[in-house]
Amino acid sequence: MNTFLGYPRPDGRVGVRNHVAIITCSMYANRVAEAVGHLVPQAIPIMHHLGIGQHGLDLAQTTRTLIGMGINPNVGACLVISMGNESIDAETLAHNISKTGKPVETVKIMARGGTSAATRQGCLITKELVQKLSTCNREPCLMADLVIGLECGGSDFTSGLASNPTLGEVTDRVVHAGGTAILSETTELIGAEHILARRSVSPVVAEHLTQIVQRYEARVQATGFDMRDGNPSPGNIAGGLTTIEEKSLGCVVKGGTTSVMKVMEYAELVSQKGLVVMDTPGNDVESVTGMVAGGAQIVLFTTGRGTPTGNPVAPVIKITGNNHTAKNMATNIDVDVSGILTGDMTTTEAGEKLYRFLQEVASGTLVKAEEHGNREFAIHRIGMTL
Repeated sequence: MNTFLGYPRPDGRVGVRNHVAIITCSMYANRVAEAVGHLVPQAIPIMHHLGIGQHGLDLAQTTRTLIGMGINPNVGACLVISMGNESIDAETLAHNISKTGKPVETVKIMARGGTSAATRQGCLITKELVQKLSTCNREPCLMADLVIGLECGGSDFTSGLASNPTLGEVTDRVVHAGGTAILSETTELIGAEHILARRSVSPVVAEHLTQIVQRYEARVQATGFDMRDGNPSPGNIAGGLTTIEEKSLGCVVKGGTTSVMKVMEYAELVSQKGLVVMDTPGNDVESVTGMVAGGAQIVLFTTGRGTPTGNPVAPVIKITGNNHTAKNMATNIDVDVSGILTGDMTTTEAGEKLYRFLQEVASGTLVKAEEHGNREFAIHRIGMTL
């Protein structure tokens, strides 16, 4: 059945988790957020090193990302903490998050009289928010309400042959059920972008797709660096990948076979159903952050060589097609599809296995990254720090 047990939100979206998020406006508020999270462990601090010395598109992207994390349906309530003199205003951030109908409060460290007082106030507010969310219950929801993020990292030859095709099967199933899938990592589309362009729903979407790839290459070249000097990475090469085109061909398989409906900017709110492409870097943590800020409730992450990466508010499912990695990193891998390469299962059977696990995770089953407390969070930069 195409259902799961989730948390319906006032804005019509559905969460698969019910977090109280503590979001900082800048690095200056991180210590207070960290202290509140320690004293109220049911809450999730979302800390970063930005918010100061940014301007223009770069500042707008950081702001958009923080708002996106707050409005993600996995967040049921939110506390915004600021020093009080950042470029990102706490009240503005909170106002934009509150438009979803969820409870949002603010604490300004300077206005409260310093770190100790702000921490005490933050704890009181956070405990109240946790109490409010404790009354929420899961309800039957449709897979059409699901937005999944597609990611690969630590890729090897098994990624393109086993785990990525398996994810492509799941992507098609989610899309056919009326849901949304976000294909990311612009740097890993290079050399295969024409394939996705041919699958685009319109010439406009195809052109936009080509433009984001060209834009990324131009930005890299402006620094005097060639993408092909670092892609595939040393780890990819050790895993058997030889060219950027080979890596990209394996990457796009995650997107299944349906049409590309839209191309999104980093952390842009995804409202389009079906398969969409988001302009993110190949950096795993920054890419996952962008998709979750865009609305992904769950990220499906294929890896040949293994990685423990998680996210503060969205479960990150780890899939591998490498039998050695499945055994060697068993405490980090959620789904092993290496049977495809040994002939013990078909890609269709692996896709069914992963799809069922996806439904279980959407209904509350914890993934390995959550069990280990992996909450990596990093916002992609596009400008200089002043």
